[in-house]
Amino acid sequence: MNFYIIIPAHNEEDYIGKTLDSLVKQTLLPKKVVVVNDHSSDNTQSIVEDYSSKHSWISLLNSKSSDKHLPGSKIISAFNKGLASLDDDYDIICKFDADLIFPKNYLEQLTKHFNSNKNLGMASGFCYIEKHNEWILENLTNKDHIRGALKTYKKDCFKQIGQLKPSMGWDTVDELLAKHNGWEILTDETLHVKHLKPTGQSYNKASKYLQGEAMYKMRYGFWITLISALKLASKKGSFKLFKDYMSGYFRAKSNKLEFLVSNEEGQFIRDLRWNGIKGKFLK
Repeated sequence: MNFYIIIPAHNEEDYIGKTLDSLVKQTLLPKKVVVVNDHSSDNTQSIVEDYSSKHSWISLLNSKSSDKHLPGSKIISAFNKGLASLDDDYDIICKFDADLIFPKNYLEQLTKHFNSNKNLGMASGFCYIEKHNEWILENLTNKDHIRGALKTYKKDCFKQIGQLKPSMGWDTVDELLAKHNGWEILTDETLHVKHLKPTGQSYNKASKYLQGEAMYKMRYGFWITLISALKLASKKGSFKLFKDYMSGYFRAKSNKLEFLVSNEEGQFIRDLRWNGIKGKFLK
């Protein structure tokens, strides 16, 4: 299988070398890796250039956007620039963060999963973070959710969902749309990916309302947003975040922001969410 990997990177000099090193050491090498150096002011560019000089399948694409680190739009805009620079000769397309260390068999194991299930549209391992000198699961979401840091898509699935949305919530919308189109999603607990910079560490204050805004744009409706916001804030141990999420939802509703999904897709998403909520209460 031909793996194409796109890595958006903004001031990642402490991590990007480790990420590329882990890809160079894969038992199944990717066909192409493009690092989109997005407005970095550190040594990110020179580190990537060093790797690209040694490995013809690694390339650098410089991009200049805002230097603010907002989740969603900035990262996906950089990803889309990387995508536009690539040809269409891939079987699997990946969006990876620039602060990951992959186990050596990562791509090989994903290939086995995709080859054994023709309906598999997305697959990944799990993110682990270092805490007290020990690598532990970064437990921010359900285990059946593929984290935005390490997305991997079969080409047909990727194209059917309309690629990726430049908005907070893109990494939930993609899975929901994949399921809406009949694709299956797999997370492999045996694949431990080291996440060197915990999620949200570099987000600025302006991003605090975006999670609730994303729930509105995914057509969750009030009650599912309320439950989801409570759950997410609880996982992060902050009631203030719950208030921020709900404020973001009501702001988006008041401003009548554009939805990320159609009416039909929104109904499917709400049904899926309610079934999941009911399933947990009935266990």
